Amino acid sequence: MRAIQITEFGGPEVLTPTELPDPEPGPGEVLVDVTRAGINFADTHQAENSYLSPASLPLVPGMEIAGRTSDGRRVVALATSGGYAEKATATPDMCFDIPDGVSDEDALALVVQGATAWVLLRKSVRMDPGESVVVHAAGGGVGTLAVQLAKRFGAGRVIAVASSEEKRALALELGADAVVDSSAPDMTEALVEANGGQRVDAVLDMVGGRVTDQSVRALAPFGRLAFYGMASREAPSPVQLPNLMRFSTTVGGMWLPHVWMLPGNVMGRAMAELFTLVAEGHLRTVLGGSYPLSEAARAHEALRSRGTIGKLTLDPTA
Repeated sequence: MRAIQITEFGGPEVLTPTELPDPEPGPGEVLVDVTRAGINFADTHQAENSYLSPASLPLVPGMEIAGRTSDGRRVVALATSGGYAEKATATPDMCFDIPDGVSDEDALALVVQGATAWVLLRKSVRMDPGESVVVHAAGGGVGTLAVQLAKRFGAGRVIAVASSEEKRALALELGADAVVDSSAPDMTEALVEANGGQRVDAVLDMVGGRVTDQSVRALAPFGRLAFYGMASREAPSPVQLPNLMRFSTTVGGMWLPHVWMLPGNVMGRAMAELFTLVAEGHLRTVLGGSYPLSEAARAHEALRSRGTIGKLTLDPTA
């Protein structure tokens, strides 16, 4: 089968098209004929071995696949790796049947980014109706969905932070009440100004560095910041615990794999709600384009530049 393989860690240049044997499903696993593979920002960290879970070589990257099982089910699935290929394996608990009215690309936009946005709002910051919510990287896969879900869940004011006029215009189109340029020299001041002079209640942050530090300073009493990525690759300053008490603020992290440890099938509930919202036209996935499998390196370059909008996918048939 055609696949992308990594034999040394590094940047996009290490993503090499190759031919490999078809994967053999292990006990209880299913084999999926991949029609589309999702590209996630975490994949760029996996390629350079800077992700939360260490990788080993050789490696076929990719954690999101959509396609058909041997019994004809159309599924979207999460894998630990192996998605950038014509065939991949997954465990049944990581597979979700794609309903009618939801495309493979839609499903890939939902299985990590959509679920992340849902969990951030429902579980991490536990947004109450009427609260103000800041969405950093609002033009990305998580951000475009988080803006819509925050409004859907009753946010009083959604403030979208993005790096270009095009992305900020898209955020307004998706329902944001205000937008902020991500290059604002003082993010604290910019967020407070965008919230009508009031500090903000909740922040969804996957940028890191200066943006995180200054966003924490923009939190209102009992405000919460959920940190779920580090796109800037800049480490934020250590949180000073006395300051959390002094300002009654909360800073927490979120990594989607931990959702499977929660009781009550949280991931299943998230996917069911997201699928329904898309199928009924209440939630719009923003699709940033599909690249041929052989151009995975170019897709990673585009994603790392932070110039892309919405969800990127790979087409193993092209």
